[in-house]
Amino acid sequence: MAASRSDFGSLLHAWRDRLSPADAGYPVGVGRRAPGLRREELAQLAGLSVDYVLRLEQGRARHPSAQVVGALARALQLSRAERDELYRSAGLLPPQDRTISAHVPPGIQRLTARLGDVPIGVFAADWSLVWWNAMWSALQGDPTTLPVSERNLARAVFGDGPAHAAVRPFHSERGGETFAASIVADLRHAASRYPADAQLAHLVQDLRAASPAFAHLWATATAAQHTTDRKTVVHPEVGDILLDCDVLIVPGADLRVVTYTAAAGTGDAGKLDLLRVTGSEPSPTLS
Repeated sequence: MAASRSDFGSLLHAWRDRLSPADAGYPVGVGRRAPGLRREELAQLAGLSVDYVLRLEQGRARHPSAQVVGALARALQLSRAERDELYRSAGLLPPQDRTISAHVPPGIQRLTARLGDVPIGVFAADWSLVWWNAMWSALQGDPTTLPVSERNLARAVFGDGPAHAAVRPFHSERGGETFAASIVADLRHAASRYPADAQLAHLVQDLRAASPAFAHLWATATAAQHTTDRKTVVHPEVGDILLDCDVLIVPGADLRVVTYTAAAGTGDAGKLDLLRVTGSEPSPTLS
């Protein structure tokens, strides 16, 4: 397997050249010399430094972590087979079928990239954030300021670490208890589907110890499901924003796409427009 590592850089470069900037959410203008993504664009999408991506492509950095390879695979919009090839070329085993996958299918990435005026976050089955756009960062705060392990909605709701400290205040019309119960119900379902996933088991263990509310909901196995909700997000720059929140399930991928929208012509839509102008630079994948 070690001999295959020399292919990692060439695969990275070839797949970067193949990916259309438009499919990654970047404008296609005149003067682009690269046939696909620029190196700095791939670095931004994967949450890595440009220098590190350059060293990977040149073969000077030869031992990327599984998290880095996963972030690059998502940024490059690889198929599952291509993702597995990238892992093997890095000397790593591809993610196993009985563990939670953070793979976002290329079609979902193209769809979400072209909806750049809507805050969108893509979550894995354990509610880990695996993809987001600039508007998500502008509305909810930049996820790259958090450690990778803390980019998790369950930790934000029930934990006592950086994720909980960073979450912006919000009010749910369905009620906070209903929303919290639906998160725990999702984790219980995930635990039954992925019994071999050590990261999920560690997450549940942490939250049961940190949160009596989580422990109670876990023990009582309260049934709850996601429905359309209206949430007021308390934003530090534009104030309260009332938004429709929808959770869309991706069949066959065990992903949840969370979107926030406002009716056209409303004051809340105007606040989203303001965030679109003043918001964060895109940084949609995990490092």
